[in-house]
Amino acid sequence: MIRNYLKLAFRNLAKHKGYSAINILGLAVGMAVAMLIGIWIDDEVSANRHHQNYATLYEVKLNQTFDGRRGTQSSLPFPTGDELRNKFPDFKAVAMYNKSGTDRSLLFGNQKFSKQGLFIGEDAIDMFSLNIRQGAKNPFREPYSIVLTDETAQVIFGRQDPIGKTLRLDNKTDLNVTAVVAKQPANATLQFDYLLPWQLQERMYGWVKNAKTDWRNNDFNLFVQLKDGIDPAQTNAKIKDVVLAHLANDPTTKLVKPELFLHPMAKWRLYSEFSEGKNTGGFIKYVRLFGVFGLFILVIACINFMNLSTARSEKRAKEVGVRKAVGSERSQLIGQFLSESTLIAVLALVLALGIVLISLPYFNTLTEKTMTIELGNPVYWGVIALFTAFTGLLAGSYPALYLSSFNPVKILKGAIQVGKGATLPRKILVVVQFTFSVALMIGTIIIYQQIQHGKNRPIGFTRQGLISVNSSKDLLDHYEALRVELLATGAVSSLCKTNAPPTQWWSSNSGWKWKGASPKDESVIFTTIATSYEYTQTMGIKVKEGRDFSRDFSTDVNGVLLNEAAVKRMGLKHPIGEILRWANREWTVVGVIPDIVIEKSAYNAVAPMTVLFAQDWVNFINVRINPAVSPSVAIDKIRPIFTKYNPAYPFDYQFADTEYAKKFRYEELIGNLSAIVCVLAIFISCLGLFGLASFMAEQRIKEIGIRKVLGASVSNVCGLLSKDFVQLVIISCLIASPLAWYVMNQWLESYTYKISIGIGVFVVVVFLALLITLLTVSYQAIKAALLNPVKSLKSE
Repeated sequence: MIRNYLKLAFRNLAKHKGYSAINILGLAVGMAVAMLIGIWIDDEVSANRHHQNYATLYEVKLNQTFDGRRGTQSSLPFPTGDELRNKFPDFKAVAMYNKSGTDRSLLFGNQKFSKQGLFIGEDAIDMFSLNIRQGAKNPFREPYSIVLTDETAQVIFGRQDPIGKTLRLDNKTDLNVTAVVAKQPANATLQFDYLLPWQLQERMYGWVKNAKTDWRNNDFNLFVQLKDGIDPAQTNAKIKDVVLAHLANDPTTKLVKPELFLHPMAKWRLYSEFSEGKNTGGFIKYVRLFGVFGLFILVIACINFMNLSTARSEKRAKEVGVRKAVGSERSQLIGQFLSESTLIAVLALVLALGIVLISLPYFNTLTEKTMTIELGNPVYWGVIALFTAFTGLLAGSYPALYLSSFNPVKILKGAIQVGKGATLPRKILVVVQFTFSVALMIGTIIIYQQIQHGKNRPIGFTRQGLISVNSSKDLLDHYEALRVELLATGAVSSLCKTNAPPTQWWSSNSGWKWKGASPKDESVIFTTIATSYEYTQTMGIKVKEGRDFSRDFSTDVNGVLLNEAAVKRMGLKHPIGEILRWANREWTVVGVIPDIVIEKSAYNAVAPMTVLFAQDWVNFINVRINPAVSPSVAIDKIRPIFTKYNPAYPFDYQFADTEYAKKFRYEELIGNLSAIVCVLAIFISCLGLFGLASFMAEQRIKEIGIRKVLGASVSNVCGLLSKDFVQLVIISCLIASPLAWYVMNQWLESYTYKISIGIGVFVVVVFLALLITLLTVSYQAIKAALLNPVKSLKSE
């Protein structure tokens, strides 16, 4: 029976090649998009699942209240790790960790490499089930050790055995390679090129040694593993007041209310956002959004199949009548039609797989991933089989139920016109189809407007022509000589030192006091930038009041610049010359600068900021390129100077405008994916319209011929054939507009700096939807209108 079903299905496909091609292409595109989105979603939700201890691994976070708002952070005091390890038996393993800054120099012989790594506790090797490819199982036994990933070892040593080799870190510390571990998957949270023993920090940096007993310095991070069977909620209750207990004598502690809690690995990637101390989600909202998009696209493709199948029902009506007359049951007819839809789904799958294989490299580039199709994995093929069966059954369900319901007596007498019986359901399906498409068009335009709104936001400094270079002791020791030589090239107009790249901030502090401040104000958090002379000149900041730090004033070593948000928060009417107190020192306000946008997101409100003169608390050298010199020429001129004073480091630099553009990474990803899905949704919908218009023109060919004989013009006939489709699209626009407005308004609520949705978006989308509809239908309408009525009215 199944063989017979398939044979008949093939015959029907071959008999109606045009409609079959539209069905297969529409389903193939829909399935390909759904598959790509499915691969992307799987990559996101499977993040970190390669760790054997996935279910029991946590990051310890800290909730604190600053200026009346509850905030969440990963930075903790250094002693937290020992406290949890020694006093709480719930933990199987505890590992403090700290990023070793930005890219750092690794030297092997005369070769220089710039890599990123972590200082991390020895428990991390087992906690994260790191796969040791070579070397010791306990690689951190000695403090002067380094663990490399296999990729890093290959880059540095090639085919040489790395174990036992010596690498020099930052041209001052020799380290012994004790192990090589497998590189983490691209979707893992824990990413590194190398690992360093936690205790090495104390030997390298005096400030870290001082932090061992300092419960006020939140500059470190902590991973923990719970013992099997331990309830994390109970552990949270036990550890929440650990920091509070050690700061009981601090007058601001009652205001800040520090509270520790465990954040499970299962939520690290997709549930990383917090508000008022509560987890509010994160990237999971985009995963869900595109899951819905993928389903929409598949439904739109299936609607095409349903519409064309039911539209052509009159062609199949006599077949159904004869089959029923000779004894076929309805279930057998349903099986026949479902087998046809499943066969089309299988053929569409073959085409869809080809589309996916071709487009996956471009999709990876767009999403910044390295996803692959696991063609050798039987589980993958099982999922594909279920997906294809689901698509075939979904696409064929309505046509099968509809066609199998025909009354054989009425059909064979010619008493019913079955084509008209499906008109209303077909219209509903077209409305649903275009409602999805129009809603996607509106959403895509609003996302684009929001991205442009953020990009056009005044940021308070000039990012074009500004580069940053990761600093080192060698550069800082020779900074004045470096400055003189760089300025002498003519390619550099100014430079300064800072504790963070130009587009970011890496430090924030509370405890500031000013005239008229209350004890409550000591909990206000101020973003802190440490810098040197020529800060505003190098950053391209126009000072609002006062001046920049100057070599002409020796007192500027205790100087501070405030941004406008800080002046407003402090309530200073005449800020210049005001005395502030912080860190047991007095600071004099010498200038006021605009609110520069260096937040993690360019859509966030600008926080109060202090810019301190602190030449020893710096990590970067920022260089303003002379506008009269092209960036490429400028780089060629300054490269040898940096190499001269920093011989052990590769000359790595970042353009501020490129780094700033990264703030829009997620929004642009969502915008690009939305645009692609939107275009494909419209394409699939138009395929369906094209097929329906073709069928309608074919069905009404004699009516058109009569109208032309009676004097109807080509425009009259085109209007006649287009009218029904235009009405359906208008209805779709009326339904989609309020739905899209509500959804996108909710999406915009997560942004502080955002657009207002104007009516212009909806006007443009309605116009585009109607234009696309008319262009799609017009070919068939004009073709039918131009047909010679003599030919269309012939009955032989």
